[in-house]
Amino acid sequence: MQVIKNEPKKNNMRNVKRKDLEKSDLYDPLKLAEEIIGGRRLLRGEYKKLFKECDLEALVIGADRIRKYYVGDRVDMCTIIAGKSGNCGENCRFCAQSVHNKTGCEVYDLMDYEDIYKAARSDQEEGVDRFAVVVSGRSPSDKDFDMLTDIYKKLNKELKLSLCASLGFLTADRFERLYEAGVRNYHNNIETSRGYFSSICTTHSFEDKVENIKRAKEAGFKVCSGGIIGMGETMDDRIDMAFDLCELEIDSIPLNVLIPIPGTPLEGLPVLPREEIMRVIAIFRYINPGADIRFAAGRKLTGDNGRGAFNGGASAAITGNMLTTSGSTIKNDLKMLREMGRRE
Repeated sequence: MQVIKNEPKKNNMRNVKRKDLEKSDLYDPLKLAEEIIGGRRLLRGEYKKLFKECDLEALVIGADRIRKYYVGDRVDMCTIIAGKSGNCGENCRFCAQSVHNKTGCEVYDLMDYEDIYKAARSDQEEGVDRFAVVVSGRSPSDKDFDMLTDIYKKLNKELKLSLCASLGFLTADRFERLYEAGVRNYHNNIETSRGYFSSICTTHSFEDKVENIKRAKEAGFKVCSGGIIGMGETMDDRIDMAFDLCELEIDSIPLNVLIPIPGTPLEGLPVLPREEIMRVIAIFRYINPGADIRFAAGRKLTGDNGRGAFNGGASAAITGNMLTTSGSTIKNDLKMLREMGRRE
């Protein structure tokens, strides 16, 4: 469930009849933000015109008010390490590690415990909250999964970090074993909307993602799931993705902005402008008021390391040693956030 730190004010406007949708598009985004703070939750189909066409500054101000009310001022920080890289058999069109894409990415087998521990310990000492091991491929081999559970058991014993895993598709039994190893967060992006997913990947389906997320939640994990914007999808697709995540009751929503990688089918796409990135982040906050909206890859495209986004709905970040860099470092991120009054 989404963590809501404040009880919403009682409000009689929780739902809008479908016949009122066209009229509702005339709403002021600041008025809508106040209604969301008051307890209203949006339905699919509501406010698409408003979200796409309203004044960006007003939308951002409203998103920040919602963020402050439901999540507060602290920015949750996480780092990830590529525990295994390359040779992935899935055909995701954005990915440098897919064997279907000719990117020349680094290829190596599962890292040993000492190397992963050193990275995690260093990140902990720098002040991050969460650490995840990410492995390429649809699902780890039996040998790799056994090694990963041993690694997590040791990390859980030696460190105070909250542990997260991004290991692809797992069975219910594997999720139980991972939970017993001390992992409490599981990352599995849905990547884009249900309607656009087949344009991005065909070796697995959107429904495969959903079922995997449900297995993780049933095993007791908090799920981190979001996606990438700028892959040729429409703004309607992005809004639909926000609702997909809302309906899955996702606690942490990483938003990545595509930086096209040479050798992938998306290499020729233009990067998104700052204003479009800011609009998407704000929209996700309106639709998922109690979730952590986690600004991930592509922060450098905003020109201010995401400072504006953290004042426009974002409440979390991926930083440090990443698969796709945000363009910053833990030290620089913490300095910026402290200047903003968003870290102790």
